Amino acid sequence: MSIQDRVTNGVRGLQPYQPGKPVEELERELGISGIIKLASNENPKGASPLVAGALKTALSDLARYPDGSGFSLKSKLARFLGIRPNQITLGNGSNDVLEIITRCFAGPGQGVVISEHAFAVYYLAAKSVDAHIAIAPARQYGHDLKAMREAIGSDTKLVFIANPNNPTGTHLTSAQLLAFLEDIPKDTLVVLDEAYVEYAADLDHEDGLTFLDRFPNLIVTRTFSKAYGIAALRVGYAVASEDVTDILNRVRQPFNVNALALVAAEAALEDQHFVAQSVLENKNGLERLIVACTEMGIESIPSAANFICVRVGPHAQKVYDAMLRMGVIVRPVANYGLPEHLRITIGTPQENERLIETLRSALLECRVN
Repeated sequence: MSIQDRVTNGVRGLQPYQPGKPVEELERELGISGIIKLASNENPKGASPLVAGALKTALSDLARYPDGSGFSLKSKLARFLGIRPNQITLGNGSNDVLEIITRCFAGPGQGVVISEHAFAVYYLAAKSVDAHIAIAPARQYGHDLKAMREAIGSDTKLVFIANPNNPTGTHLTSAQLLAFLEDIPKDTLVVLDEAYVEYAADLDHEDGLTFLDRFPNLIVTRTFSKAYGIAALRVGYAVASEDVTDILNRVRQPFNVNALALVAAEAALEDQHFVAQSVLENKNGLERLIVACTEMGIESIPSAANFICVRVGPHAQKVYDAMLRMGVIVRPVANYGLPEHLRITIGTPQENERLIETLRSALLECRVN
């Protein structure tokens, strides 16, 4: 019997998640420097200065295990969000809590509903437990809640919704979400992934936490990797009813968030001015890229996040490769069913200008050749 024959059904057909190309990898491949990475939706401002100070203080305790319950961070999060600490499950990034949720509530042959063009981890998590996955067709590159409702069957255990959505940046209104939650079966759990929620604050966006008391079948997930700028340390969390949270914490590993990450997240949470500045600079950068893409004749999907998904045509992979040779990393999204698109993270003003010139040059090169 081969090792492949020993693998569980769900894992056998999986392909690893493909992250954005690292700067170091491109440096090794092409031997170039001065590379900018606009592929992974990181905060171009970095992290709050409070984070560096907190980490420096915490270095003296590296020999100690972290607080497995994350008591201090959960207490501060609860006060900030207006919830109770026993509604929070901490994770090694929000990907971790998405995996935990799937393991707890879905299994072989059970239904999981996701949207076309939605975050790849939903599919990977569901596939790994051998769940039956229903993919609802997208509407204007975003979640079609009517189609997702129609995909829910008697065996459906979980529905994943990203708001804003990654990789397209599309956004659902509060009224749309409320109508969906009111319509679906009460024993179907809805996972509302709000990794980019801070960037949608000035839109018609009543965040998912406001619905928790009315819908005990709702789980909201968030992260410190985006607007808070500590992607390297991996801190995310889920907020749900106390009953659901109790179940999630039975599966969560006791030290899944390391001590430095816990300290960094607490410090990041305290600096809301930094978050507000990050959101403002992102808005300005997004507007600049939209104007530039329009001038180049490139269609862009309206985005409520810190990235923009642009349609560069059937030679998208060639455009991507050309940009790599010029030292700019963006993200091809053919694996999301968008073979003619690229996803571009909003950078600093200087990075955005370089991105625009690089994209223009790459498009010209590919059209000529």
